[in-house]
This record gives sequence, C-alpha cells and structure tokens, in this order.
Amino acid sequence: MPRRFRGLSGQLLWLTVIFVMFAEVLIFVPSISVMRMTWLRDRLDTAAAAGIVIDGLQPAELPRAVQDDTLLATGTKVLALRKDGTSRLLAAIDVPPQVDDQYDLAAETALGSMHHALDTLLFGGGRVMRVFGPIGETDMIIELVMTDDALRKAMIGFSKLMFGISLLISVLTALFIYLAINRMMIGPIRRLTHGMQVFSERPEDPARIFRSGRAKGELAVAGRHLAAMQTELQRTLKQQKNLADLGLAVSKINHDMRNILASAQLMSDRLVDVDDPMVRSFAPKLLRTIDRAVGYTNEVLAYGQASEAAPRRRLLQLALLCQDVRDMLALDPEGGIEFIDQVAHDLEVDADSEQLFRVIHNLSRNAVQALVQADPPEDGGARRIQLSAQRVGSVVSIIIDDNGPGMPRKARENLFTAFRGAARSGGTGLGLAIARELVLAHGGTIALVEKPGPGTQFRIEIPDRPVSLENYRVRA
Repeated sequence: MPRRFRGLSGQLLWLTVIFVMFAEVLIFVPSISVMRMTWLRDRLDTAAAAGIVIDGLQPAELPRAVQDDTLLATGTKVLALRKDGTSRLLAAIDVPPQVDDQYDLAAETALGSMHHALDTLLFGGGRVMRVFGPIGETDMIIELVMTDDALRKAMIGFSKLMFGISLLISVLTALFIYLAINRMMIGPIRRLTHGMQVFSERPEDPARIFRSGRAKGELAVAGRHLAAMQTELQRTLKQQKNLADLGLAVSKINHDMRNILASAQLMSDRLVDVDDPMVRSFAPKLLRTIDRAVGYTNEVLAYGQASEAAPRRRLLQLALLCQDVRDMLALDPEGGIEFIDQVAHDLEVDADSEQLFRVIHNLSRNAVQALVQADPPEDGGARRIQLSAQRVGSVVSIIIDDNGPGMPRKARENLFTAFRGAARSGGTGLGLAIARELVLAHGGTIALVEKPGPGTQFRIEIPDRPVSLENYRVRA
C-alpha cells in the first residue's frame, strides 16, 4: 500500500468507504423488500390476466395440456380465482404441493415485507408459498401457489447489482472527499508539520521561519500563529545567547572587581584612624558602601545561576535604612532634586536589611535618573523624591513617589521584565526585576500605583513573618 494511503488522508478514505457502504446496507433492506413486492405483484398480474380469460370460458374446463401451459407460463403450481364469495380452481398440477408460507399482499406492512424479504433471501429456496391479492380495483382475488426458487434467484441477482452500485458509489464518494480534504486540510497540515521540523533543525536561522502565505481559514490562522511563535522563539533564543555572553563577561569582571574592592576595603579601614573629623564622619558610610559592594560581587553569580539568597529577616528601623539610601544617592543640594524622608523613626519592618536596601535604593535611583532628565515642574516647585511608610496590622507599606515625567507606555507593558522594562533610553530594567524578586522573597508585593498628577509611584508591602506556636509558648 502506498505510503500516502497509510496516513491521515488514507484513513479518511477507507473510513468514507466503510461509512458509505454501511449507509447502503441500511438502504438495501427496504430496497430488497420493494423488489420482492414488485416481483410478486408482477406474477399476480400475469396470473390475473390468465385467470380472467380462463374464467370467461366457464363452465368449460380447460384441457390438461392447456392447464400445464398456463402453469408454466405463470410459473405457478396452482392458479385459483376468488369471485363473488366463491373460489374457482383454474389450473393446477396433478398433485398440489404442501404450502409452507402464505402471503396476503394487500395486508402486508412495510416491516413485515422487509422481514419476509430477508427471510426469503437468507433462508429461502425449495419452499412452497401461497400468494394472493386483489385484481386491480375489483373485488376479485387471484391466488397462486408457487415455489420461492425463482423469487430468491431474482433477489440474489438484485443484491449483487446493489452491492456493485454501492461499492462504486462509496469509492467515488470517498475519492472525491479524499481529494477535497487532502487539498483543504491534509496539505496545509503537512506544510505546518514540515515547517515545524525544518525550524527545529536550525531555530536560529531566520530563513526557516514558516511562511503562512495569504490563505484563509483555521489552518491559515494556525500557520500565522506558528510563524509568530517561531519569530518570538527566535528572538528569545537570541536574547538568551546575549544573556549567556553577558553572564560570562560579568563573571570575568566580577572576579577582578572583587580583588579591587578587597584592596579598597583594606585601605578604607585605615581611614578610621585619621584624626580629621570630616574623614571620620564619612568613613563608616564608605565602609558600609564597600561592604555592600563586596557582598554584591559575591552574590552576582547566584542571581544568574538560580535566584537571590533567602532573606535573613529581623526587625529593623526603616528610618535608618532610608537614611542609608539617601546617603548612597549623594544628591547634590545644588542639583535641584529634593529628597523628602517621611518615615517615622519608631517604625520597624521585618525584613533583610541588605535586600530591602537594594529594593528602595534601586527604585530611588531610577527616580533620580528620571528627574535629572526631566524638565522642572510646571508649578515652579522643586523636583522631589518622597519616601513614606506606615504599618497596618502585620504589614508595612512603603511608598516611593516622585514628580518626574512618569514611566513610558513600553516600560509599563514590560514592567519588572529584565532588559525589556527599562524606563529610560540605555537602561536594562534589571533594577525593577531585582526589586520584584527580592520583595517576593519576603512574601510581599510591589506595584506601580496610578496617580492623578505627574510622576511615578511605587508601593511596596512587606508582611511580618508568621509567629510559630512553639516560639510563642517559649516566650510566654
């Protein structure tokens, strides 16, 4: 069997043949029933014509030779006519046979006729039957006795003819359906499958993207979606390759940067011993900054390999952490950017100090960069960044607000997505992606808040850790 007839189209072809043949079988039963009734009525009509002629010769009796010729011509064994309530034997063989079945054609129903037809076709042959029915519109009834051999032979011939016609119809129907379906569905499916296979061999090759053409229909829509998916996958693979190359470069830079920061840390430790009050005031901040930088370089590979380390949470004063953020930003008083810290000194948050510092610092630095590139406010006021926080139950809500130009639409659509959610030209969007990951690690949420005026506002919500019952009992 050819290969193309073993596939989906070949299965459809054979199923169509089978189903059409099944439908023809359902049609065959009433058809063979009609054929049987027609055959019997033809015999009754022939016998009726002969019977009326013979009845007109009464009271004369037909010679034996004429009776035999009449019975031979009508194919019967006994011929009788029922008229005016009396029955007259018109012709009969010397020894009438024993009747096995009798049929009244005037009283036969459709179901009864189909049953009798199947019975004769399957089990008939050699049986004697008595058949009678009215002659036209008169009240005369013609009766005849005959064997079912001729009827069964005619029914077998009709069945063979019906089978041949049905087979021809089913094959032609299946062939037409096969050609139509193969053109409308199987062909496009094969093109889709081939397009997937070709693309999977070299997904980085733009020439292997599926070309859907201008066809219409569901399969054409599927082809266009496949092409779009392959294009997006190719873009993602290219981005992943760039990220892999970037990760290798960062690893090399990180290796040398750690050595440089270690040297800077050793030198900055000596600043504590300097007698200059200005140096003494800046030395602790410088040490904390270098310590953070050393910690970041030690963890930078962990971000690329898996995820951020689990937060080491404790209760800390949020105001001190915000003060560190302000010092790290090092805003120039003459730069026209005002940093407003409205965090209460007694407000505590249950969080990892370094990770929460990175979150607030990333968002604040983004705000500073946006304000530097923005025009002064229309109301003549200063460009400002405002930090505020409040505790509601076991959740601390931190608000970082600025009156800058706001985030562009593209950045909003890809918010918190690395390398796609950058709010400024040349940005990477890593700050927001890292901030979101750190907040989620605390079981919290971070969201961009819609505000009526200009600017950008982020809300961070950090919940307290649930207190276990055993620790509560120990403390109690």
